[in-house]
Amino acid sequence: MEGTPAGRRAPASADDPRIRRLQRAALVVAGLNLAYFFVEFSVAAAIGSASLMADAVDFLEDAAINVLIVLAAALPLATRALAGRAMALLILIPAGVAAWQVVQKALEPAPPDVLALVVTAGGAAVVNLVSALLLSRHRTTAGSIGRAAFLSARNDVLVNVAIIAMGLVTWLTRSGWPDVVLGVVIVAIAVHAAWEVWEAAGEERLLAKQLPRA
Repeated sequence: MEGTPAGRRAPASADDPRIRRLQRAALVVAGLNLAYFFVEFSVAAAIGSASLMADAVDFLEDAAINVLIVLAAALPLATRALAGRAMALLILIPAGVAAWQVVQKALEPAPPDVLALVVTAGGAAVVNLVSALLLSRHRTTAGSIGRAAFLSARNDVLVNVAIIAMGLVTWLTRSGWPDVVLGVVIVAIAVHAAWEVWEAAGEERLLAKQLPRA
């Protein structure tokens, strides 16, 4: 489409049926993420895992993002771009929590319970994979907010796999330091995802200025 930044498809308009399908998918994903937040938070607190605690907070952030999608997907493009930038900042919340947990864990790097960690991270991977599959077909529908939800779910699957691998390393080394290192990785992934969404929202803002006003 003329006026669309290179490499980006113009997001669907507010009255597009694809918006309603995105909203339904986002509502399901929000429910899944909120439910598993309570599971993972409880386990993380019980076994003292910094990486699992950061991932639990990320589930809460994902639930919030998808609720915002339900509310904002049908908004005009310019407003949608602002919502996308707000979500980019929201993605940084678990990064801050993870950074705090890393500091706390580094002061006392006791290894977490490996079996509970691996089982919980495996369940989280399933939830995030289902979420990513539900959102993958909608990642260009609503521009930056659809991209925000898909990127967050996709990255979370990678994080969960990394937590499982870290659990195996912890079992071999009997050290809490792998948990600390993974916390740093979670921070880096969150910051990168936030930057991608921020850039997409900026492109939407430019596109909104180019579109003819009604």
